[in-house]
Amino acid sequence: MTEKNTTPPNTSAADAATTAAQDVEAIMKKYDRESNTRIYTGVPKMVVRYLFVAFSLFCIWMNLYANWDERIRRTSFLGMIILMVFIMYPARKGKAGKPNHIPVIDIILGLLGSACYFYYTFNCSAIIKRSSRITDFQILVGVIGILILVEACRRVVGLPIIFVATAFIIYAFTQNYTKPMFGLKNIVYQLFYTTNGIIGTPLNVCSTFIVLFIIFGAFLEATGISQFFIQCANAIAGSSSGGPAKVAVISSALCGMVSGSSVGNTVTTGSVTIPLMKDTGFESNFAGAVEAAASTGGQIMPPIMGAAAFLMAEMCGVPYKDIAIKAILPALLYFIGIFIMVHFRAKKKGLKGLSKDQLPKLRNLITRVYLLLPLVLLVVIIMRGFTMSRAAVLATLCAIGVSLLNTGIAKITSQPDENTMTPSRFFDALENGAKNTLSVAVSCAMAGIIAGVVTMTGLGAVLVTTITTLANGHLIIALFLTMITCIILGMGLPTTATYIIMATTCAPILVSGMGLNLIAANMFVFYFGIVADITPPVALAAYAGAAIAKANPMKTGAAASKLAIAAFIIPYVFSLNPAMLFIDTNAIEVIMIIITSLVGMIGLSSGLEGYLLRDMNTIERIAAGAAGLMLIYPGTATDIIGLAVVIILVLIQLRSRSSDKAVA
Repeated sequence: MTEKNTTPPNTSAADAATTAAQDVEAIMKKYDRESNTRIYTGVPKMVVRYLFVAFSLFCIWMNLYANWDERIRRTSFLGMIILMVFIMYPARKGKAGKPNHIPVIDIILGLLGSACYFYYTFNCSAIIKRSSRITDFQILVGVIGILILVEACRRVVGLPIIFVATAFIIYAFTQNYTKPMFGLKNIVYQLFYTTNGIIGTPLNVCSTFIVLFIIFGAFLEATGISQFFIQCANAIAGSSSGGPAKVAVISSALCGMVSGSSVGNTVTTGSVTIPLMKDTGFESNFAGAVEAAASTGGQIMPPIMGAAAFLMAEMCGVPYKDIAIKAILPALLYFIGIFIMVHFRAKKKGLKGLSKDQLPKLRNLITRVYLLLPLVLLVVIIMRGFTMSRAAVLATLCAIGVSLLNTGIAKITSQPDENTMTPSRFFDALENGAKNTLSVAVSCAMAGIIAGVVTMTGLGAVLVTTITTLANGHLIIALFLTMITCIILGMGLPTTATYIIMATTCAPILVSGMGLNLIAANMFVFYFGIVADITPPVALAAYAGAAIAKANPMKTGAAASKLAIAAFIIPYVFSLNPAMLFIDTNAIEVIMIIITSLVGMIGLSSGLEGYLLRDMNTIERIAAGAAGLMLIYPGTATDIIGLAVVIILVLIQLRSRSSDKAVA
């Protein structure tokens, strides 16, 4: 069915841009709960704005200078988060109400919830001295604090994580029949007053590393680096076959280093790339799928990756730089796989790229390469052993400097630049950093409940025994069961929350029960927590891409899952052979892994798309797919067989193509 253009013929460019912006905002509010916020104008808007600015400045100061007990740091952080959630988020999705209006009940909940955590902040010493002998009043404070946190989570994150947390709490209460220590008093004490629950490791990482890197990302966005990445991608690949789709892959990989939101990446870059893909000749479903798959992969792209990567470093007890380095090869294979499949689809359909007249010149973009300075500085200072907090702050200062450089260049050239740093844009970045922290912080606090129950009840040991018994000693079976669990639990959940749940429950199974390397196990659950965003039936990133493309959401999700096939294969590979993560290996082996994996992705992609140098028949597709899998898996025998099959297929295709030309 032909799609009709609903834009009136006399619509101006400005009106069209406004309409497009409104469409993007509507899509974000539909598929991204974080975008469903109240509207403030006038003085209330300024009050809310500077409250968020103050929060960002407080977090920076607290991490650089405050020498507080960790419990004081975490409870004060969460107390402010709770208050800001009720200020920004209405009780029902899509029901923001009239501007500047907050229902009385929301004011009460925000103040009461915040007061519960600040009660802990100001009475920390007394609470520590009492240990588990908490009073009835303190039990009441804990219960109210937990319940209001749950309501805050429902508003900003959604119901799925609440269902999971509730199931774990019910499990804790059911232990009361055999273990009296799991009564209300002890459960509240463990979950609310100890660092094994709400204010545990996840919230600690969020209140230190994650919040500062979110603020850094907001300042990096203010430099115009996202537009720079898109322009670079256009200059590099825009004119090639199926150019806009390749631009979507490259720009999403680059922009994903800045933003950790699958839906946000899909909508931001997709609003530009998806219409271009459709104009070039790609089907609507495929166009939406390309953007969703590429944007989702942004969370695994070093050096920043998603917020969950910082938690992984803490869970594994290794420096973050080690996680980022080990993630390089799998991330590159992921994006190369999507890029190759897009290329084969374009060649199969005979699609062209954009006219070079429409594209920016790469030589003109070189003058703006200074925009990369904050990222380069971040990598350098992390590698030199700086603390993550200090690295984030220094990189943020560099981003501010880059924005000021934009201002200076704009004055010299007399050309206005929307990315120049002004006081207003400075406060915008601080405000956005605080807003973007809310969902991650609430997710971390809720995930702390789950981690607390696992620790308190010994559920981890039960799960290890159960899965190990089901797997019967076979690692591949344990990995498959873990994958299914990750995808199911990850439906509709932020990646951060999914990772914490899986790292608490499933990763220990793979490590202690099956002997898997600790980092490989955590990376495994991290990957499958991410792909839940594009795996039907609840594939939020794919749904957002489908909304922009005006396509069928389920078909878009299925196409995105196919494009992201590498994300379903690579975790098994590095789990069975951690050499792909640069674990227990050497330089020669790494080089061979890179070469064979790249050839393997070509073979696998050609088999899935049915095209290499020309259309492939069924036997050729099966052979190409099998050869690709053998090459991706590190091993001498499988590499030789896979490479031989790929070479034979290329020779057959070359001969057939020559015959076709001779006949023509």
